Amino acid sequence: MKAVILAAGRGTRLVPVTDDRSKAMVPVLGRPLVDRVVEMLAENGLRDLVMVIGPDDDEIQHHFTAVTGLDLSVEFVVQEERLGMAHALGLAAPLIDGPFVLSACDSLKPVEHVEALLHAGLRADGALSLMDVPLERVCLAAPVEMDEDCAIRRIVEKPRPEDAPSNTVSLPLYVLPHRVLDLLAEQAPSARGEYELQDAIQALIDEGSRIIGVKTDQRLQVSTPEDLLDLNLRFLDESPVGRVRETIPDGTIIQGPVWIDDGVILGSNCRIGPDVVLERGCVLGSGVQIAHSMILRDALVPDGLTIEGQVVTAE
Repeated sequence: MKAVILAAGRGTRLVPVTDDRSKAMVPVLGRPLVDRVVEMLAENGLRDLVMVIGPDDDEIQHHFTAVTGLDLSVEFVVQEERLGMAHALGLAAPLIDGPFVLSACDSLKPVEHVEALLHAGLRADGALSLMDVPLERVCLAAPVEMDEDCAIRRIVEKPRPEDAPSNTVSLPLYVLPHRVLDLLAEQAPSARGEYELQDAIQALIDEGSRIIGVKTDQRLQVSTPEDLLDLNLRFLDESPVGRVRETIPDGTIIQGPVWIDDGVILGSNCRIGPDVVLERGCVLGSGVQIAHSMILRDALVPDGLTIEGQVVTAE
């Protein structure tokens, strides 16, 4: 079974982190976010990938052809204009010849949940990853209505709160039959002016396909710089050890957990940590104090600056 990864988004809510890279390539402890998503799938045997990327995203192509340590087969499709999930999936359709997994590049779920989703999808015609959310967030997602056997009856994209069938929403991880690609091409634009994947899923259900909902109570989503910091610090907290270079400048103190990529330049008499991630290519002056923060590539931290709870990017 192939997995389709939608990785063309710019990540406008992540600016300025995404000023010089795509959303998929923002760092999580020395690896791109999308690499963590792919690992989540690969641990369940999904190693044959179709990746939809933005134009001129050479960085992501280089990573998956020359850098990643994962054993994968990856085909790339370029989405010249970012016209939404359904449009991106349509571009990948010629490379899909059977049931497939569809995933966003910015959302992590437990490996065990992916396994349960695959099992459910193979027992039925497809499966949706689901999560219960507060009522005030329902209108930002795609809530579903299910029967007593967890089969989906209805899915609605971004309804008004009073029109939502429940507070259980679909997450951007799916097991879908090939038939959905034909139905996708038949859908009219929604009221938002976009071709919605959820409309094609509803069309599947209406013609008799059995789509199962599988709930999870864990999801790590990256939409803002604050999300990115939280995700990195969570991974850092769960890591058996941080990553610190062997040679530390005179007077500099490292208080773990801390992650320091190769290619980071540290000044003297700094205090780094706890909960700090330093990306390759950043430069710290002397006397810098940093805690609970990320310093991203090419950022220059002046002498004597104190940083607490921030994501620092290059100017």
